[in-house]
Amino acid sequence: MLIDTYGRVATDLRVSLTDRCNLRCTYCMPEEGLQWLAKPDLLTDDEIVRLVRIAVTELGVTEVRFTGGEPLLRPGLVGIVERCAALEPRPRMSLTTNGIGLKRTATALKAAGLDRVNVSLDTLRPEVFKTLTRRDRHHDVIDGMAAAREAGLTPVKVNAVLMPGLNEDEAPDLLAWAVEQGYELRFIEQMPLDAQHGWKREGMITAGDILESLRTRFELTPEGSDERGSAPAERWLVDGGPHTVGVIASVTRPFCRACDRTRLTADGQVRTCLFATEETDLRAALRSEAADTEIADLWKKAMWGKKAGSGLDDPSFLQPERPMSAIGG
Repeated sequence: MLIDTYGRVATDLRVSLTDRCNLRCTYCMPEEGLQWLAKPDLLTDDEIVRLVRIAVTELGVTEVRFTGGEPLLRPGLVGIVERCAALEPRPRMSLTTNGIGLKRTATALKAAGLDRVNVSLDTLRPEVFKTLTRRDRHHDVIDGMAAAREAGLTPVKVNAVLMPGLNEDEAPDLLAWAVEQGYELRFIEQMPLDAQHGWKREGMITAGDILESLRTRFELTPEGSDERGSAPAERWLVDGGPHTVGVIASVTRPFCRACDRTRLTADGQVRTCLFATEETDLRAALRSEAADTEIADLWKKAMWGKKAGSGLDDPSFLQPERPMSAIGG
């Protein structure tokens, strides 16, 4: 069991498969990209599956989310999913993606055992998408989401970040579209995880701003804390239901007390939090032929030291050196 000193138990594993991405979102990385991890530094397919197996069979993990960078860029993705789906007990498995490659991979991923996908889409306007991501691929994301829905990778969840001066007025339109398409929309406050370290609290679009905008067109009824559990999103029924909308207020209303996550970077480091400044190296243990029990003990020790919160409200907060693309969302 991955328990910390505050009594939280980590049952949700986020696995970054690569730090590479085929978009250049302004809130994530510079236009020229980043210095990518060298291939020998990345975990191999076998190493990823072994760590997931240890997490599931030895440490009580029940959910696995594959992330990036952009996980669809990982050549062995389908095989990794298939091998993890064969584990006993079988974990629930999902994928967070920008959606560009879903049209060609959705059917194979479903057949391999993937349960559902989260797709990042911040705007319905192709021209704004191009400005935000520095790529003209809006139609590919829309087509990818439809392919995921048709393949049965449901519910398809949509993650949207609102940015001042670009798409801050789109919340009602995004929700109307998501309801029409049968997708589950989640707005995420912009977090200080950009490679440029350009994030500023002042001027960011907050959860309160988003809800105020949505209520200009929709009636929102709180779903309640019992329904939320350890989920990061506060959810509201839209016009009485059954559709819902969620807001992940990582900055203004952090959910650290109920956090149930543990994270693996693409180069095999355990992170206890997105905003952690320390990591525990499992890759070295893997490659020194450590036994499963030794690796499990390292993982337990790392999680035991998890801090009470993200530290975002602390005046001395320091943004992690590693950007979102390196540590997985």
